[in-house]
Amino acid sequence: MKPIRLSILALALAGITSAHAGKTLDTIKQRDQIAIGVSTGVPGFSAADSQGRWAGLDVDIGKAVAAALLGDANKVKWVPLASQQRFTALQSGEVDVLSRNTTVTLTRDASMGLAFTAIAFYDGQGFMVPAKSKVKSAKQLKGATVCVQSGTTSEKNLADFSRINKLNLKPVVFDKFDAANAAYFAGRCQVYTTDTSGLASVRAKDAKDPKEHLILPELISKEPLGPLVRRGDDEWLAIVRWVVNGLIEAEENGITQANVDQLKADSTDPVVGRLLGKTEDTGKLLGLDRDWLARAIKAVGNYGEIYERNVGEKTPVGLARGKNRLWTDGGLHYALPLR
Repeated sequence: MKPIRLSILALALAGITSAHAGKTLDTIKQRDQIAIGVSTGVPGFSAADSQGRWAGLDVDIGKAVAAALLGDANKVKWVPLASQQRFTALQSGEVDVLSRNTTVTLTRDASMGLAFTAIAFYDGQGFMVPAKSKVKSAKQLKGATVCVQSGTTSEKNLADFSRINKLNLKPVVFDKFDAANAAYFAGRCQVYTTDTSGLASVRAKDAKDPKEHLILPELISKEPLGPLVRRGDDEWLAIVRWVVNGLIEAEENGITQANVDQLKADSTDPVVGRLLGKTEDTGKLLGLDRDWLARAIKAVGNYGEIYERNVGEKTPVGLARGKNRLWTDGGLHYALPLR
C-alpha cells in the first residue's frame, strides 16, 4: 500500500506544479513583451498623448511589472479597451493583464475566469453637476437625467441609489467613455456619474473651466480598483500581485526612484535590504531574479511617487491622497509583507 500512497502523492504534487505553471507567463517570456489592456483615455490613469505615449497611474503599474519581469519598463504593448471590451479581451488572450480602472466585485472575481491581483486605487462612485445648478447634494437630483457608461458598475449603482432614495433618476447610457463625457458637457444630461477619480479626470481634461463643475460630496459605492489576470496561471498572478504590494511597501520604507541604488548599496536596514535583494532573494519565489523590485522602483518610483505624479493635488486631476494614503498615515493602503 505504501507505494500506492506515494504514487498518489506524486500525482497530487504534479497537479500542483502544473497549476502554477501557466501558459500566459511562458508566452510573455517568449514574446519578450507584455500586452496590457488600458482605458481608451482617462487622464491620470491611462491616456496617450499626441505622440502615442501612454501615461497614468495604471500605466505605471504596468511598466513596473514589465521592469520586474522583463528587465525593461518599455517592453509593453498598450491595448486601449472600452468597458464592454475589457473582460473579453483578457479572457480571449488578447491582453495578458488589465491595468485599467476596473472595480473588484464578487461577480467579476468568481464567474468570469479572471482573478484580481491587488488593489491599486481606492475609489467610490460620485456625481458631477454644473456649478450653476446650485445643487449641493445628490439627494437634490430628483428626476434628473444622468450620463453613465454602459457595462460598468456605475450603471447598476445608479439604479440602486435612485430606487433606494426614490429619486426617479433617468440614466442616459453611452457605450464609450468619451461619448458620455461629450454628452454631459454638451448639456444632454444634467448630471454625470462615474468613479470620483474619473469625474476629476474628465473635469480636468474636457471642461472649458473646471471650476464650473462641482463633484458632489456623496459617495454611493465602494470601488476598489486593481489589475486583473486570467485564472490558471498562478505564477503570473503572483508576479503582478507582489509588484503592486512591493511599490506600496517601498513607499512605507522610504525607498524612492532617486535613492533606490544608494539604499541598495549602503542601507543597513534589514527590511530595505530584503526588498532590494541585497540580503535576501525573494525573486526566486516568483521565478524572478533578486533585483526584480529594485528595477520596478527605479522605473516608476514607489506608490506615493506614482500617485502624486499622475493624479495628485499638483496635477490637473488634482486628487488628494485621501483613502489612498498609507495605513500608517490613516489611509487604506497596507502592503502584504514581502518576506
